Amino acid sequence: MMTTLLGGLSPTRFLRDVWHKRPLLIRNAVPGFGSLLSPNEMRQLACREDVESRLIQGSGMHWQLDHGPFKKSDFKRLPKTEWTLLVQSLNHFLPEADALLARFNFIPHARLDDLMVSYAVPGGSVGPHFDSYDVFLLQGQGHRRWQISTQADLTILDDEPLKILRRFKAEDEWVLGPGDMLYLPPHVAHYGVAEDACMTYSIGFRAPATEELAHGFLMHLQDTLKLEGRYADPDLRLQTHPGEISRAMLNQIEAMIARIKWSKRDIAEFAGRYLSEPKPNVFFEAPDVPLSRAAFNRQANKTGVALDPKSRLLFAGGHFFINGEAFTPAAGETAALQQLADQRRLAAPLPAALHEHFYVWYQAGWLEIDAP
Repeated sequence: MMTTLLGGLSPTRFLRDVWHKRPLLIRNAVPGFGSLLSPNEMRQLACREDVESRLIQGSGMHWQLDHGPFKKSDFKRLPKTEWTLLVQSLNHFLPEADALLARFNFIPHARLDDLMVSYAVPGGSVGPHFDSYDVFLLQGQGHRRWQISTQADLTILDDEPLKILRRFKAEDEWVLGPGDMLYLPPHVAHYGVAEDACMTYSIGFRAPATEELAHGFLMHLQDTLKLEGRYADPDLRLQTHPGEISRAMLNQIEAMIARIKWSKRDIAEFAGRYLSEPKPNVFFEAPDVPLSRAAFNRQANKTGVALDPKSRLLFAGGHFFINGEAFTPAAGETAALQQLADQRRLAAPLPAALHEHFYVWYQAGWLEIDAP
């Protein structure tokens, strides 16, 4: 199944020869694939407050972007051509989407972003553009014509709500049907236009900018750093210019700031918290009527547990991170937690030492009792 998904390549060969290096067209990557939801179900999602959605209209040099949540009446006013509806994080709301995303677990979970679905009427598009991250574009119902280019000119249009390339020159072109998939590394320009009413599923990956990571790490240091002492100048001498910041003062400030140090453990702690932190628009729902601790333990020990689709559980060495929080389990608990992080579910019987962790997560809506 995996070699079908990757066009006959093993995950090892794909990562070595294709990932982050060159585009790859894969015909019939998911045999028999149609769609995970209907256009009407997608519109219903786009009307929800807890769903990130966008509506894009236009073509050529003129585009319009509207953000959800939408009303049913918004869709009744749309033309018959040249519009696209996008819904982010479909895997948070649809088990089938979460299962589709699991097929791509040959990429580390820390790199995975979400599964986005787009529904487009004939001529619908988001314009010629490029992404700064890797993406798999899996075609559901209908057909979409893709043009791609490895052009160096990535200049975008001014004063448009979308980052549309000013000059797009196609180098390759294909029409993708149900089950076909196109992989694109970062900065490969692409332009997809619906041939008929169609759905495309985008599996995207996180690629934080250096500035974003640096800012996040400095914020992490601010929260964790402890430096003793205070500025002092017992040897202060009379200055010719009272308004001058003296060299002695600058040297002392430099020495005080130079005491800021960090270790590989600090980096791992930051990375774990940062990469497992849910997006700002993600909210967890606690059980309406939570089970008692004893009832939860009995049921979980029969059927196992599973992470909520919105939860992110990662680990570095013996340190674990879930939804931005860090913890260090006992040595005998790590194997089970690693399995939960890798597979996003853990079969019964559960290690007794983890019951407390799991019940707290269950109460927060981070974890649920797995279906029988």
